[in-house]
Amino acid sequence: MSSLRLFRTFLAVAAEGSFTGAANRVALTQAAVGLQMRTLEDDLKRKLFTRNGKVVVLNDHGRALLPLARQMISLYGQMLEHPDAPEPMSGTVHLGAIVSALPRLLRATLSLKQRHPGLDLHVSAAKSVELVAQVDAGKLDCAVLVRDPGENRPTLVWQSLYAEPMALVAPPDSRETDIRVLLERYPFIRFDRQEQTGQLVERTLRRLRIRPSEFLELNSLEAIADLVRSSLGVSILPLPRASAWHQDPRLRVLPITATTEARQIALVRWRDASKSAVIQAVGQELMAQDTR
Repeated sequence: MSSLRLFRTFLAVAAEGSFTGAANRVALTQAAVGLQMRTLEDDLKRKLFTRNGKVVVLNDHGRALLPLARQMISLYGQMLEHPDAPEPMSGTVHLGAIVSALPRLLRATLSLKQRHPGLDLHVSAAKSVELVAQVDAGKLDCAVLVRDPGENRPTLVWQSLYAEPMALVAPPDSRETDIRVLLERYPFIRFDRQEQTGQLVERTLRRLRIRPSEFLELNSLEAIADLVRSSLGVSILPLPRASAWHQDPRLRVLPITATTEARQIALVRWRDASKSAVIQAVGQELMAQDTR
């Protein structure tokens, strides 16, 4: 009989896309994660993953299990809740997020609002560099954004949330499986090089040692994905955690195993924030979404 620990590890593997990433999340070794997942597959008598080198992707059985595993963990969490709950939180809180992280932040705020009706939560979207400036200026209480590894303002506190691995997205009518061949044969739609995500794309291209044929440069993941869906080219992008690109019949998503580059998503707040309890609760809700 599979234990809750196995399902927690399963959710971590599904979220991280590798046994190594899951090991860091659940404080186990990579070998222990692999053993737990083999045990889970043996217990359920079916394979749950498609393995491509170090990249692990849920197969049809794994995707069917995902909502059930989240439900089990959520129900167990409800059983552990203490009847003497703390006083409900209240007040106005201003939050921000990059567009691709907005759905996750909205789910977190809705969950908090249900438990704490006195909270007045305002959410806005902007670019990462703008969000950092707004948090540092006190215009936002916290924000979910792409972390710049060179950003080290002493006034800010960062909480790592998750990583989004880089992948090549191609139209469904492309048949090639070699990433370099796709980049050579199709027009390349690039993410804005002035943004952190664009710089990450550039580092990935350098590691691949390839210069694609430039077609267009945009600063929106979904806008680029829409152009790829229309067979106008290919692109290298981080896989947004809230997206369903793997299940999209109009997109081919190919993991890039030649590099470990990934977009780091973090929650940032002012160091002496007066609403730290609410901000901490927001962070917990964001992290909990991968274990439900």
